[in-house]
Amino acid sequence: MRTRLRRVVVMAVALFTATSALPAAAAQGQNRHQHPSHGGLSATIRYTEYGIPHIVAKDYTDLGFGTGWAQAADQVCTLADGFVTVRGERSRWFGPDAAPDLSLSSAARNLSSDLYFQGVREAGTVEKLLAEPAPRGPSRQAKDLMRGYAAGYNAWLKQNRVTDPACKGAAWVRPVTTLDVAVRGFALAVLGGQGRGVDGITAAQPPTTTSTAAPDAQDTARAARELLAADTADMGSNAVAFSGATTANGRGLLLGNPHYPWQGGRRFWQSQQTIPGELDVSGGSLLGSATISIGHNAKVAWSHTVATGVPLNLHQLTLDPADPTTYLVDGQPERMTKRTVTVRVKDGAPVTRTQWWTRYGPVVTSFGASLPLPWSSGTAYALNDPNAANLRASDTALGFSKARSTTEVLGSLRRTQGLPWVNTIAADSGGHTLFSQSQVLPRITDELAQRCSTPLGRVTYPSAGLAILDGSRGDCALGSDKDAVQPGVFGPAKMPTLTDAPYAENSNDSAWLANADRPLTGYERVFGTIGTQRSLRTRGAVEDVSAMAGRGRLTVRDLQAQQFANRVPAGDLAASDAAKACAALPGGTATGSGGTAVDVSEACGVLAAWDRTVNSDSRGALLFDRLWRKIPAAQLWKVPFSAADPVRTPNTLNTAAPAFATALADAVTELRAAGIPLGSRLGDHQFVVRNDQRIPVSGGTESLGVWNKVEPVWDPAHGGYTEVTTGSSYIQAVGWDGSRCPVARTLLSYSQSSNPNSPHYSDQTRLYSAEKWVTSRFCEKDILSSPSLRVVRVRS
Repeated sequence: MRTRLRRVVVMAVALFTATSALPAAAAQGQNRHQHPSHGGLSATIRYTEYGIPHIVAKDYTDLGFGTGWAQAADQVCTLADGFVTVRGERSRWFGPDAAPDLSLSSAARNLSSDLYFQGVREAGTVEKLLAEPAPRGPSRQAKDLMRGYAAGYNAWLKQNRVTDPACKGAAWVRPVTTLDVAVRGFALAVLGGQGRGVDGITAAQPPTTTSTAAPDAQDTARAARELLAADTADMGSNAVAFSGATTANGRGLLLGNPHYPWQGGRRFWQSQQTIPGELDVSGGSLLGSATISIGHNAKVAWSHTVATGVPLNLHQLTLDPADPTTYLVDGQPERMTKRTVTVRVKDGAPVTRTQWWTRYGPVVTSFGASLPLPWSSGTAYALNDPNAANLRASDTALGFSKARSTTEVLGSLRRTQGLPWVNTIAADSGGHTLFSQSQVLPRITDELAQRCSTPLGRVTYPSAGLAILDGSRGDCALGSDKDAVQPGVFGPAKMPTLTDAPYAENSNDSAWLANADRPLTGYERVFGTIGTQRSLRTRGAVEDVSAMAGRGRLTVRDLQAQQFANRVPAGDLAASDAAKACAALPGGTATGSGGTAVDVSEACGVLAAWDRTVNSDSRGALLFDRLWRKIPAAQLWKVPFSAADPVRTPNTLNTAAPAFATALADAVTELRAAGIPLGSRLGDHQFVVRNDQRIPVSGGTESLGVWNKVEPVWDPAHGGYTEVTTGSSYIQAVGWDGSRCPVARTLLSYSQSSNPNSPHYSDQTRLYSAEKWVTSRFCEKDILSSPSLRVVRVRS
């Protein structure tokens, strides 16, 4: 069967390669470089509606080649900017003080980003990981994909003109190496660890005077909670898998709704990858990646959500009183390793800085401005990031891509152990479901934290999951699990996992309520909390999906309806009470934060009439949104959280609190000052602008609890919410009907290309605005019958 399939695919590709016109993105280079050079690479790319490429190649190197070529055609400027980052050259091209886009680290300035990535280069960190034998290091297939990707990106640059004004004619758009591609993967792996601490790593310098400054424990714990929560607030996700017990045909269903940036280097890009007889998978890839990050094949579908596991810890060092660059372990001195790094700077002399490394990792003096970790004459802090030894994510993705069941998805997680900061939710054609928080996490057991936490760590670990261990004690080393592929991390047996539940859902809270009827417990604190208050998005999601499972007879259409239901859990809980309290205000007035009395009587009727959704035509949604943002969380509810009823508590808006009336007055004042009617349609004031045209956007923010999450920028001077920073991105609703072809609907909210001159700059954004979907063309018959079919043979 596989041999026959290979022949059919190859014959069809050859036919259409000979007879079809090239896609617009490739047309510029169609008459050049038609013959491969010595040892040349090649692939065939079939483009269907919305510029979605279906890449066919004979092996992994050629598949990487076609992927790199096609990604460059759509995203060359964004990719080139990222490669400047991982080469440590941002200061050279853009100046030291400008800010990166935060897609590859949390560095606030180009200079600190460059000092970090140049240090990674000079230390040979990624080369060493590439040399590790699998499974600890990347497989031959993964390395072939990287090599091919670099060659494909370079071939596109050589054969085409850049038309995107973001980098047209720019000298920093240059060919890349396999190492550049690998370092980009490394940067994604350490985003939650070293990448979070780049500014503190590159700024760390030994004290020049005697000092004993120590961070405040409560302030540090609060800052750590906020820092770690920001990951899921800004870049979270929803995903749900339904088992055959809940569906119309006994087969599984999966809805994936990742919330990722709409601009910059952490966008998704959509494609299908095929090696006949070996691999056939479709989905979204993070830019710069040669594998499918979230997707489906003929038998299984999966998605990811940003997890609550804390992928780093700190070791508090006791320093030699005579030398702050020497620390003590079991009373024996160890000198820090000094790394001197030099970075080229635009219009200036090169900058040289020193970094300090220990057996635990780099010395770090802060995680942003809010979490200082001062290096005093007696104490320093070293950052342990186990993902700095993890270049396995591509192999995990390949395992998913070739899996035929959720059991095989779980097998890939256990075999490769490559995911640094996400959960996995999956469903298959056999009706099975999976949730697993299989992350690469430091092996911080609650027992170890109890025994080895410093006074600071005794506060930060239970509160935020951030362990701060006594680095002066050898018995406080992290140790190893027998089933872990690298030392110092948890093995698969410790990962919170749920199989074959009627539904398995996650909205960026911990694993506890992946299914509210089968709560997961017993995992270590570093994975997340148990029995604590859930976000409104989690609460709303569990309400929705448990009701769906209870109704049963589910189909892909039900998944599509859930994605754009746009129900506002906060509105269901509070809008009616808000309207009643508004109507009860004496004289219809409330006093704003500036002390001015405001007539809010019109707002009462608007809130009462609002349909409790954030559809584009919803009237009152904008008013409630602006009101909700202004009420302090501590004054929201009358009924507090109860672990015995975690989905329905806390509840009942505390309208008696002074903050309510003040927030209402301020919201009304704000909208009137911007010239926005209180009862205006949401889509008139929540939109993105593409090529000077407004595109309305439905959905709502994290605090409202909306499944279809968007985080827009408030710009009342220009009409309201005028851009989306993060939110629903590569969305997929997948099921099976017993045929060889999955039933899949997809949507890439921000479209394939960031080039405003591309026909695929905003086409799917308009679909997203209209709440319409793309029918996935997965099988050959569907690809070849596309009325938009364009085929190009790409060669090096």
